[in-house]
Order: sequence, then structure tokens, then C-alpha cells
Amino acid sequence: METIIVIKIGGNIIDDKNALAEFLSDFAAIKAPKMLIHGGGKLATQLSKELNIEPQLIDGRRITDEKTIDIVTMVYAGLINKKIVAQLQANDTNAIGLTGADANIIEAHKRIHPSIDFGFVGDIDSVNADFLLELISKNKTPIIAPITHDKKGNLLNTNADTMAAAIAVELSKVKKVSFFYCFEKDGLLKDVNNNESIISKLTIAEIEQLKEKQIINAGMLPKTANIIHALENGVEKVILCHAKNVRSIVNENAKFGTTFTKN
Repeated sequence: METIIVIKIGGNIIDDKNALAEFLSDFAAIKAPKMLIHGGGKLATQLSKELNIEPQLIDGRRITDEKTIDIVTMVYAGLINKKIVAQLQANDTNAIGLTGADANIIEAHKRIHPSIDFGFVGDIDSVNADFLLELISKNKTPIIAPITHDKKGNLLNTNADTMAAAIAVELSKVKKVSFFYCFEKDGLLKDVNNNESIISKLTIAEIEQLKEKQIINAGMLPKTANIIHALENGVEKVILCHAKNVRSIVNENAKFGTTFTKN
């Protein structure tokens, strides 16, 4: 069965012009059918401040009011998405830039919370895998920004890690999927100050053990939650790796990063 490569690229790579260009060159060179889900980096926050719209965060999570959803849509779905598409076209990859609202790729609803109004933050209800597979079958490479919709005319700001996991899960129902989280570190580290302390393999049970020991903490907690969700819902493995290594992993079966499996 043909394998589809689903890659989510982290915000810190997007913030670094040279690192992003290097990654996109490598992404273009991946031989298998592929798609890319990208975050927004820091540009939306910078633009908000320039427009005197102070970003609102609770426990590190963005509150998305009406002004903010306009800004993140302009930045994520507009500037960042189209710059990525243009660079991929320059690397002979026929990329097509999309959001979750396009072709009803991802339908979501406003987040429901007992005490916090997150505004236009979206939690995912469904993924239109058929449309994505149709694009890939026509040699088009989907590049998806983390904006969804609620079927009521509203755009919603949706976490890119969560979006990538949901897409990988839905595709895995009909195709074999290799799912990657790519960022600026070499994998999951035992010691965040030692880039050589990479944990090469982890199961779901071992993830839970590392959470109890607080080796997995802070920003890695939501990421590993998405990894567990993917593994429990049909994705065979998830690889967390440096963006510079994904090409070698896919094309040459090289061993980099941390590989997560269910058991």
C-alpha cells in the first residue's frame, strides 16, 4: 500500500527564514506523496502588537477574539501559507495552499470550556480525507494552515499539532501513513539541556511514565497528547525529529529523532 507522508512543521522553524527554506527544499525532495500542516510562528503576535491588539493568553493558550481571528487568518492562511507555497513551487513541488474551510477539509466547533471563553478557537469535528487524497492523486501537495470553520460562517483558530494528528488519523483509515512532527530539536530529550540525550523509541505506556517523572512536561505535554491520540486511532508510528532530518528518514530510511508506537 502506498504510504502518505504527513508532516507538521513547528513555529520556530517558520520564524527562521533560512531554516524554513532548508526544510522546504528537503520537503520538496521527499519522493512519497506528502502534505504539510504548518503553524503560525510569532508573526501573528508581532502584528497584533503593532496594531495595538494585545494578545490574550491563559495558561499559554491564545484567546481568539474577533480582531485576533482576523489577524491569524491573514498571517497563517495568507502570508505564511502563500510564502511556503511559492517556495515549494520554486522547488518544483506543485503545492496548493489551503485552510480547513476550503472544500470543508476540517469542520470544527468553538471550544467549550466551563469557565473560559476562548472566543474563535476551534476544536475539530471532522476531516475530509477524500478531498486530500484526490489532490494527492493529481500530484498536488496540500499545504494546510491552522484555520478551520464551523459550518456557520465562522473561521476558527485551531492548534496545528491537533490538526495534523486529526488528518493523519483520518488518512490512516484508508492509507498507510507516516506521521512526523518536525521542529528545531533532534527528538525527545531526557535532558533539555543536552541535545544528545535523545530517546530513540517510546510506547504510549513509556510516555506516561516519563510524564510522571516530569521528563515530558510543559510544551511537550500537548504534543505527546496528540501523538497518543494518533497512535490510539490507527496511525502506526509517529516520529518527532529535527526538520533537517525528515528527508533522510523518508527517502533513505535513516534513523533520527524519537519514534513513538502504540506498544
